[in-house]
Amino acid sequence: MFLENTVNQKEQFGWIEVICGSMFSGKTEELIRRLKRAQFAKQKVEIFKPAIDVRYDDEMVVSHDSNEIRSTPVPAAANIPILADGCDVVGIDEAQFFDDEIVRVCNDLANKGIRVIVAGLDMDFKGNPFGPMPNLMATAEYVTKVHAVCTRTGNLAQFSYRKNKSEDLVLLGETEEYEPLSRAAYYKATIREKIKTMKVNDPEELKEKQNKPNA
Repeated sequence: MFLENTVNQKEQFGWIEVICGSMFSGKTEELIRRLKRAQFAKQKVEIFKPAIDVRYDDEMVVSHDSNEIRSTPVPAAANIPILADGCDVVGIDEAQFFDDEIVRVCNDLANKGIRVIVAGLDMDFKGNPFGPMPNLMATAEYVTKVHAVCTRTGNLAQFSYRKNKSEDLVLLGETEEYEPLSRAAYYKATIREKIKTMKVNDPEELKEKQNKPNA
């Protein structure tokens, strides 16, 4: 369980919290929970998300459970510092979609005394570290990894399996495009996909080629 840090008024430094995991693991839900607690405490809070994320709403950060909080869409991480001026807490959703500048931005904000809460996918659909997330996790004071439930085994899921054929790294989607899988289920699913794409010669064609005399 994550416990918020106590604020030392003599220490003018903030910190970074990273919430990571697969799709449908509750990352945004946890981000919203922490931000709403800060708002209830009358702290000045600003929330940002990448402008490309318009799945549920153009401006709201919305979880899969329809919990929401108002945010400011930005095209790049460099836009955040100016808009976050004077804040006590800054929330950033879908951090994996930002450029690498987001790492410097988050550290600069923390160094100015701001609590920075970041949520994002730690791995892409291929199971590789996603964008700036590894560096954010490395420089954060607190990292919380949340898990979904595997749709095939019922075990904890940490992989976001893409169900369609697109190879684009960034593909916004929901349950129609993705499902959370455990390590075992993800491995089996990827093996099946590889087998489907393998070219297997017909046995009769192989016999004909073997029986043909060399030209």
